[in-house]
Amino acid sequence: MTELTTTGRRARVLATVAGLVLLLAGTFWGQDDDFPFGPFRMYSTAPDPNGAAKDTRVEGVDVTGAVVPITEANSGIRRAEIEGQQAAYQADPSRLSRVADAYAEHTPAAPALREVRIVIRWHLVEHSRPTGTWTDEVIADWVRP
Repeated sequence: MTELTTTGRRARVLATVAGLVLLLAGTFWGQDDDFPFGPFRMYSTAPDPNGAAKDTRVEGVDVTGAVVPITEANSGIRRAEIEGQQAAYQADPSRLSRVADAYAEHTPAAPALREVRIVIRWHLVEHSRPTGTWTDEVIADWVRP
């Protein structure tokens, strides 16, 4: 086995120091998007034991008036994709027309959607246990013109 050259040792020390600096900076000023150099807050915080738990869903209303849950299976769109763009859908609900188009493409035999909405169901929690009480909040709504 050969020994590392001086240049090789310096390169390894420099890479180690750079990694440590990134980890330290990410710990103090980073966001989840900076992972693995930023904190992964999803697992480092706890919800309020007496608050409400958020459950986001997407639903459509077809031309017959039936409420249809929009899922990855019938639209090709994952719920996480909707949740990740929630602010954009709230700012411009017309973007939900693309969800209706994806639904039509994936379920051509189903009645067309005339409305798509994003609904948050807030489950009330007391002492870290669900109470069985909930409220729904529509945060974005698109109706076919």
